[in-house]
Amino acid sequence: MQVVKTKQELLGLLPNSGSIGLVMTMGALHAGHRRLVDAAVEQCDTVVVSIYVNPLQFAPNEDFDKYPRQLEKDLELLQDVDIVFAPSDEEMYPREPLVRVDPGEVATRFEGETRPTHFAGVLQVVLKVLNLVRPHRAYFGQKDAQQLALIRTMVADLDVRTEIVAVPIVRDEDGLALSSRNTYLTGEDRAVALGLVGALTAARDAAASGATPAEAEKILFDTLSANDAVNVDYATIVNPDTFQPVSSNEKQGLAVVAARVGTTRLIDNMEVSFG
Repeated sequence: MQVVKTKQELLGLLPNSGSIGLVMTMGALHAGHRRLVDAAVEQCDTVVVSIYVNPLQFAPNEDFDKYPRQLEKDLELLQDVDIVFAPSDEEMYPREPLVRVDPGEVATRFEGETRPTHFAGVLQVVLKVLNLVRPHRAYFGQKDAQQLALIRTMVADLDVRTEIVAVPIVRDEDGLALSSRNTYLTGEDRAVALGLVGALTAARDAAASGATPAEAEKILFDTLSANDAVNVDYATIVNPDTFQPVSSNEKQGLAVVAARVGTTRLIDNMEVSFG
């Protein structure tokens, strides 16, 4: 493993042959990130992992300053990768970007409604790192489902020659989806947070038993909002590619939820099948 902090160092290490896999992270690595790395190691000749807390995807009132940064600990989980790219803000953005990525209308809904500048910042840094590394495959988790859909759309619309590989959500033994923000949860908060996966499971089971999209969505929302300690942001069922509402004749959907538990905002999702 070679750790580099500049674009020039990174470019000097990239191979001229063989397949390259890329995993982009903001650090604070956990088993979910490790699953992405495992997939890249299995499928690619050279694996690059980026560790960068991207300021463009945080609004002024969000947790950019307190977001966990633990590079040395993260590197312990990456001993089998070839290159770790851990740039500074000055390296990634030597000046305020003048050209920006417009993520389009999908980015105004759900996570985008709550965090209006978030996806523009995400796509900006993803496109920059894709252009630097030029990987054959880039691996992203399905937990950030709206982000995944937007990255796939950007790659298709801008003819980026990288295959975007989706890796299933990794859950802890109690069912909670792994997230770097789980470290903010108290023991009591964590018990409450399990309501997210409970609501998703209830909607999935209802759909499998014959519920319509509207009926399953109502079960999703009612189950999640039943606990007063959960502050629901959204709970709905969408098309996983477009994030538009699922119509009554569609057979597949994605149940998506976001809620605040204590001071921590959590997201989760689960595939649902109808009829």
